[in-house]
Amino acid sequence: MLDAVVDWAWDGPPPGSKQARAARFLLIDSLGCALAGLSHARPRALAAALAPLHPGTLSLPGCPPLGPAGAAAVLAAALLWDEANEGLARAHGRPGLPVAPLALVALATGARLGDALSAYALGYEVAARAGEAWRIRPGMHVDGSWHSLGAAAAAVRLSGGDRAATARAIRVAACQLPFSLYAPIAAGMDGRNSYAAHAVLLGGLAAASALAGMDAPGDGMLVARRLALGLEEPPAVEPAGRWLLEEAYLKPFAGVRHAHYAAAAALKLRPALGGALPRAVRLETYAEALQYAGNRAPAVPISAQFSLSWAVAAALLQGDLGPASYTEEALTDPCIRAIEAMVELAEDPGLPAGRRGARLALVLSDGTPTEAGVTGVTGDPDRPMGEEEALAKFRRYAGSVLSEVAVEHAVAAILGPPDSSPGRIIFGVPSG
Repeated sequence: MLDAVVDWAWDGPPPGSKQARAARFLLIDSLGCALAGLSHARPRALAAALAPLHPGTLSLPGCPPLGPAGAAAVLAAALLWDEANEGLARAHGRPGLPVAPLALVALATGARLGDALSAYALGYEVAARAGEAWRIRPGMHVDGSWHSLGAAAAAVRLSGGDRAATARAIRVAACQLPFSLYAPIAAGMDGRNSYAAHAVLLGGLAAASALAGMDAPGDGMLVARRLALGLEEPPAVEPAGRWLLEEAYLKPFAGVRHAHYAAAAALKLRPALGGALPRAVRLETYAEALQYAGNRAPAVPISAQFSLSWAVAAALLQGDLGPASYTEEALTDPCIRAIEAMVELAEDPGLPAGRRGARLALVLSDGTPTEAGVTGVTGDPDRPMGEEEALAKFRRYAGSVLSEVAVEHAVAAILGPPDSSPGRIIFGVPSG
């Protein structure tokens, strides 16, 4: 199913093209999100726990030295820790989630930038189409499943394998395609953040198997769709010839994408509060957002990241929805808690089917009603994030663990000439 995509995407987008530029900014956004994730204790603890199993010499910020596989797994877990990384609407997920860490580790260990970008684009295109084919059931989670096919493709490309080995790796990964559960998020547990690390390791294992000559039947994903998802009809997948990474969105806010419309509406109304708490709050939005982001009274960051009511409250009080919205300080803020508790959630009957948006209504402290509607946010197809905004986001996120000088070195490295070898400077460690 994906052999033609491998042949077509092998060398990445043409140098200097807008698609090649998009790949660079997807990778730099992933690096920023991963670095910000490493400012949290749990990803660093994961690194410490993996170090005996994956010993090596590559040091990530705040982590013990790791081998390439362990470092990529930790980066994947850190990348989504603030729930601020890229996504692709047609894939209903994040094709680059386990692919970017492999490319970043390759860069840090001596790969040419052009080779890393080609491998990233190849893995992204494979994963994007796998995401189109894989449609989860209620109770499942998208992360850690179809992404492993893209990781397998990128890992072979980065290891010096050929197209035939890449196709074998994809087939091997497809025949052990896992599905993951939403249950940890619903329970307020962060085990979900290990799913991306699993996809990295599975992709690497499939790549090694293929490089060793192992193979598997080509219909593995079709069989998995039938057995795991009950899907009998052939999947509608974009054929080779179109760069889906060009359609990817970069997130302006941290937290699940479904909550961004609510946050944007809250930011519109924030000036009307005048520093006082509202008397009442009602949010109307689309059904899928209510299904996946209806968590109430979140007690831990991952629950808050999937909470419409928390997004509204945090945006109203903080004037933003960034990583600071999910800290211990924010989660224990009595004012944010008070607003979150009063948010009434409902489906917006005025939104056409398939459209996203949010309408927020407040009753101010003096009894005055006010409301605002949002039908689009940065990252929507008609509102792509600009390069300057993307760089500002990177500097903000990476700056949580790197010095200002190190941040600028990382920017220059990812946006540099294709024949450069940035080395460990992308993680704030001087190369050479």
